[in-house]
Amino acid sequence: MSEFSASNVIWTSRVHDAFGSVVELEDEQGNVSYYSVEKEFDVAGGSYAVLRAESGANAEPEIFKIISGQDGVLELVTIDDDDEWENVTELYDELTFPE
Repeated sequence: MSEFSASNVIWTSRVHDAFGSVVELEDEQGNVSYYSVEKEFDVAGGSYAVLRAESGANAEPEIFKIISGQDGVLELVTIDDDDEWENVTELYDELTFPE
């Protein structure tokens, strides 16, 4: 059984508890976007948040990795590892659209 399976998911609310139901993210160019927090979970030693852009009715959800900064403040970062990205997105699809 893969570590990235629905049976290993622990639902969390750290991002929601820290920032509320809408988070503000700034990209490298300083552009600010607002996202609704849809789901948060821990699995396979990682923590993840599923966010949906506030702009655009058909915006696809985006998955970010949750990390604790040096000062303990939560940060949302993109998932750079291709295998981790694939595992997390497949798991999210499985959780969202069970067969």
